[in-house]
Amino acid sequence: MRTSGMKQWILNKLTFLKWVPKYNSDTLKGDLTAGLTVGVMLIPQAMAYAVLAGVPPIYGLYASVIPLLIYPLVGTSRHLAFGVVAIDMLIVSAGVGLIADPGSSSYVMLVIVLTVMVGLIQIAMSVARLGFIVTLLSKPVIIGFTAAAPIIISMSQLDNLLGLQVAHSRHIYALAAEYWNSINSIPLIPAVIGIASIILLLILKKYFKAAPKALIVVVVSAIIVWAIELPTTSLDLVGSIPEGLPHIVAPDFTFEELRRLLPTAITLALVQFMNVISLGRTFGFKHQYSVRPNRELFGIGAANFIGGFFQAIPTSGSFSRSAINEQAGAQTPFANIFSALVVIIALLFLTPLLYFIPMPALAAIIIVAALGLIDLDEVKYLFKTKERDGYVAIFTFFTTLFIGIQEGILLGVAASLLGVLLRASRPNIAVLGHVNNSRIYRDVSRFPEAKQVEGILTIRFDASFSFNNADYLKEYVIDKSEESDRKISHVVIDGMSINDLDTTALEALHMVVQSLSDLDIELHFAGLKGPIRDVMLRSGLARKMGGSHFHLTPHEAVTYILKHAKKHDPDDQRLEEYQKRVE
Repeated sequence: MRTSGMKQWILNKLTFLKWVPKYNSDTLKGDLTAGLTVGVMLIPQAMAYAVLAGVPPIYGLYASVIPLLIYPLVGTSRHLAFGVVAIDMLIVSAGVGLIADPGSSSYVMLVIVLTVMVGLIQIAMSVARLGFIVTLLSKPVIIGFTAAAPIIISMSQLDNLLGLQVAHSRHIYALAAEYWNSINSIPLIPAVIGIASIILLLILKKYFKAAPKALIVVVVSAIIVWAIELPTTSLDLVGSIPEGLPHIVAPDFTFEELRRLLPTAITLALVQFMNVISLGRTFGFKHQYSVRPNRELFGIGAANFIGGFFQAIPTSGSFSRSAINEQAGAQTPFANIFSALVVIIALLFLTPLLYFIPMPALAAIIIVAALGLIDLDEVKYLFKTKERDGYVAIFTFFTTLFIGIQEGILLGVAASLLGVLLRASRPNIAVLGHVNNSRIYRDVSRFPEAKQVEGILTIRFDASFSFNNADYLKEYVIDKSEESDRKISHVVIDGMSINDLDTTALEALHMVVQSLSDLDIELHFAGLKGPIRDVMLRSGLARKMGGSHFHLTPHEAVTYILKHAKKHDPDDQRLEEYQKRVE
């Protein structure tokens, strides 16, 4: 039994065992083509994004080896292109930059430690089956963050683009002030190379969409630097890159450093998971296969954890490279292995050619890629669909932009949760009316033909009844009952939407029953689910109200009320009028 259980666990985690039996020449051709295409893109992007993270370019290449070999073994998305991602690097820079100076040996070691921590957190979340936690990062929060991040990324790379020496800051307004004070000291050569690289990227993007744009830019710029022998006093180059594959390292850290890195690690673990799941589900829906959240957590966690011991910086799924991967014909996650082979060849044989790559060209790649992430249509969609979500996105945008990366995400999550609590505390309460020639009741604001029965207020409570909305319902019912232009003798609550009832809500209901009784108004319930009726019975509320105050449908409740009124007042004609409308 234990052997069988262990075998099943291995089969569940090592998802590549599902691809291997189905692998054939056509699958190999698709994965090989896609892997080589993405690999060519990956080399310059990985180097550029490593610079964004504040570490030497070589670490971007190291991160494009082991993690890309691990993810295909345990990942579930067939089209995800794994590797270094700009937004992840922005979070790395913002978090680790508070502890050590970017580029220093201690900074690099802390980034590697962070990679291992992120992997451990993701694996632990997978084992605990906490994939649902990703819902904390709601769509408005992600949209707001990804709208602000490109601006921060671009601002953080202006010094590399223009060849400036400025003091780095995590605040965009401080960076803007630094650039403004240095505007008269911009060196000509770096600025020309940087701006020309941006122009070339934009031209390639518009007229040669299939071309490896980043690779062309770094090759052209490196050839120009090498051929003309440009002075390097004001022009920073990538410089000497160690030849060979990454070797195993034992991360060196203190517990105080772990404590200070923990918020960044948690933030990065969640953001990476959100990106990977979003990408995985997009491609899965398109190609009709499922992506398992907890297994994806294990996949990216294993890639980060093991990769960290091979000098990798944090890795996850790339939006742009995943799109290219799919378009190029990827069939399985094995396409990542072929991308890694391209990087391995570069590390073994091509590192001397990388020496002359100018930093302004890498900065141009980062800026163009980052600004391409801005999608105003998403923000417009939020405002059009759900205005409150649009405001959460805008709030996240500004807090990320002006307060900080992690603070922006956390405040965005807080705003999103506050919005949920606000909606729960002020749920929709619909006034219902009877639809002619039926036994159906509908919202009078949406169905003008639905008419209220005289003297009876019928409402539908569109939420579970709990401590955070109990007072709201009580005040609503009493306010409606006290309206001067309506004489209400009965209130019927359609409880079909009520799925839960806590003790605070029960206390509020007792108060509602008593308050309405003081106003000579009877309260009735219709359509309550069995568990809700059980709670009311155990609490004594059902006995207090009497069994005749509970009905299967609003129609039955109204019919009972009108029949009872007819007995007490034979001149009351409401029953006959109602029955005519029903027939």
